[in-house]
Amino acid sequence: MSELRYREALNAALAEELRRDERVVLLGEDVGVFGGAFKVTEGLLEEFGERRVRDTPISENTIVGMGVGAAMTGLRPVVELMTINFSLLAFDQIVNSAAHIRYMFGGQVSVPLTIRMPQGAGHQLGPTHSHCLEAMFLHVPGLLVAVPATPADAKGLLKTAIRDENPVIFIEHESLYGVRGEVPDEEDVTVDFGRARVVREGADVTIVGVSRMVLTAERAAATLAAEHGVQAEVIDPRTLRPLDLETILTSVGNTNRCVIVEEGWPHGGVGANLATLIAEHAFDDLDAPVARVSGADVPMPYSKPLEDIAYPHEPQVVRAALETVGLASGAQGSRG
Repeated sequence: MSELRYREALNAALAEELRRDERVVLLGEDVGVFGGAFKVTEGLLEEFGERRVRDTPISENTIVGMGVGAAMTGLRPVVELMTINFSLLAFDQIVNSAAHIRYMFGGQVSVPLTIRMPQGAGHQLGPTHSHCLEAMFLHVPGLLVAVPATPADAKGLLKTAIRDENPVIFIEHESLYGVRGEVPDEEDVTVDFGRARVVREGADVTIVGVSRMVLTAERAAATLAAEHGVQAEVIDPRTLRPLDLETILTSVGNTNRCVIVEEGWPHGGVGANLATLIAEHAFDDLDAPVARVSGADVPMPYSKPLEDIAYPHEPQVVRAALETVGLASGAQGSRG
């Protein structure tokens, strides 16, 4: 195992897939000469040349449209958009074309397209650069949605995405790019879609974290154990479409309680979807309502103090878990 930063793991995945398959090409603003806005594609232009690593004009609708067309004609394009908010400019190509072409063509044409996008708050980039919009893409049949939280999953899931015959929305978090973690040294290690990861085992409450919130949930679980005697089981779904609901339901069946943590907005969000699925399939297992911790229902503020309270941190997760297990926020001892 090697220790890599999240961005380095993504870079390694792209390089390996470019070497493995001549059909893989990269498209996006500044992915070539500049090495990507977050340096994920650094060095790839030098190794693979302009034919396979292409800088594009600043036009998201055009970039994604190029990717759709290239995928339909046999290539396996990886499109990078500088932020997930800019994907709204390409929503027609993503939803009406990429997601639905295989269906509309009766399976005669597939669209093996990967769209990489960073998201998330914490960098004072304001409302048009800071939101978490995975729920928008989760809503669309025909799209797969990956939300890796660790360097190992960033690499393994990206390799799987590139090889898949379906369009994949691959969502990275800006605050994770510098995070280090162990990554397998072998080149051909992939991570299957639809297989959640049990990050931490526990018997008192299940905490499901999405993207960066997996790390927040881990820290909250450590606090719950050390200060309150509450053992939380932390689940990382890894992908939202397909969703490994079975692992989540098994955990809820053991703990009888659940808290879902996401950075996105609460209305119609990933947490709302998961809470509904858990209520539908595990109602008899629940000893308390499913709790949700989400971002604030506001445009992301530019002000640093306001931005900090507009997305979840460990104290909110700890408080939600304690309320769910029936302990006051200052109580000590296990649930029993």
